[in-house]
Amino acid sequence: MKKKCELCKSPANLFCESDQASLCWECDTRVHTANFIVTKHQRFLLCHICQSLTAWHGTGPKFVPTMSLCNYCVSVTNGHQNHDNDDEDDDDDDEDEDTDDDDEENQVVPWKSTPRPVSSCSSNSATTY
Repeated sequence: MKKKCELCKSPANLFCESDQASLCWECDTRVHTANFIVTKHQRFLLCHICQSLTAWHGTGPKFVPTMSLCNYCVSVTNGHQNHDNDDEDDDDDDEDEDTDDDDEENQVVPWKSTPRPVSSCSSNSATTY
């Protein structure tokens, strides 16, 4: 049975260690933006599959909705994927394709860059850039 948010009964996404409460994204934001003290509460993401605590944790007023898996669900998922691949023929060509697949799965996407702030200090030199 899925854990419910302590406040609104929606599916829970986070667990606040200080409050000992499971919360949805909306209620977590409402609670942890109340004042500067509660923004320091450490919260853990709940596993997307089994809703146990994951290794991911953080503090702050608001979290961006994020999905995380616990170590157990990752190992079960990886074991299931390897089991499915056992039925395929093993050719040397497959190894090359597997390497390409790994590269595709591990793509790095850069964060949106923000413009550098304009400096407001004055200078006696007439240097231009």
